[in-house]
Amino acid sequence: MDKPVIVAAGGLVLNERNELLMIYRLNKWDLPKGKLDDGETIEHCAVREVMEETGLNNVQLGAFIGKTQHEYYDKYLHSDAIKESHWYLMKAIGEQSLTPQTEEDITEIAWVKPETIPQLLENSYGNIQYIIEQYLGPTAN
Repeated sequence: MDKPVIVAAGGLVLNERNELLMIYRLNKWDLPKGKLDDGETIEHCAVREVMEETGLNNVQLGAFIGKTQHEYYDKYLHSDAIKESHWYLMKAIGEQSLTPQTEEDITEIAWVKPETIPQLLENSYGNIQYIIEQYLGPTAN
């Protein structure tokens, strides 16, 4: 039986100091993303999910970076599923407060300097490492 495909979107969010926004969820460093709602565009989903998961309120959508897929257990479907995530570059404008969306198991949010990203990626997921490398290049190894 084929696993259901859940479409999601998220962002590689940079601030004005060129730091990358990363979230800490379920003991791994991750990027903000979430499921596409019925009738919603993928671009709107990406921005909405970034804002919901981080508390940012001024986010500018940039270029499409790429897509990733990973298998996971979907607690709402009560079965394994494939999450297809669409990733966009985004810019956070000005100094903004960050508020982790604790109901999504996010316990920490950090603006990460480029030279610190490879260290955090050691405790991340393969698809997150991949998509960050699509933007930053192989220096994020």
